[in-house]
Amino acid sequence: MQAKILIVEDEKDITDLVSYNLTKEGCHIDSAGDGEEALEKIKSGKYDLMILDLMLPALSGLEICRIIRSNPDTASLPIIMLTAKGEEVDRILGLEMGADDYVTKPFSPRELAARVKAVLRRTSGKPAPEKIIESGDLVINKETYLVTRKGKPIKLSATEFKLLLFLAERKGKIFDRDRILDAVWRNEAFVEPRTVDVHIRRLRAQIEEDPDHPRYIKTMRGVGYYFDGN
Repeated sequence: MQAKILIVEDEKDITDLVSYNLTKEGCHIDSAGDGEEALEKIKSGKYDLMILDLMLPALSGLEICRIIRSNPDTASLPIIMLTAKGEEVDRILGLEMGADDYVTKPFSPRELAARVKAVLRRTSGKPAPEKIIESGDLVINKETYLVTRKGKPIKLSATEFKLLLFLAERKGKIFDRDRILDAVWRNEAFVEPRTVDVHIRRLRAQIEEDPDHPRYIKTMRGVGYYFDGN
């Protein structure tokens, strides 16, 4: 397969088993024993696929998957969830969070290798993530962090840009304050849900022609915020 694969698993015996079988298939294997190590490795190296255990110390597999999918630099990384849990709800959660496939322990190494091949075939033809988001008069450049409206640059803080990008990349999807806090502020301490409202107001003041009647960032009363732009 000639693929570079990161195995994120806290049980060494399983890591060794998966590594041995995928190495025989021609894969280059790297491993991490917990979520924080995995995220550090993803920052510093390029992988073709991740095999991710759901039950990990500190950060869960679902949380790691969410972080990876919310970052434009890693959003397209194929992920196979590996877990002892076989309940349907866990499988659905993993897939909804962005996993490409789901394998339940105990598993056949040959089956896992076949799943890896299948996911790599499906994802190898995916286009690279778009660097530009255009909606109406608004243009967001994810590479240069530049936002313009009607061709004029808008000066946003780093947090305002992250907030705008998070919503714009998920156009039409409604997110409550807690979900936005989790995605934009991550693990920052002493950040309250009302912080989202403050930054939404600041952002609207910058990008909207009429902040009281926003075109781009709208409110679903009692639910949350979403990016529209129609």
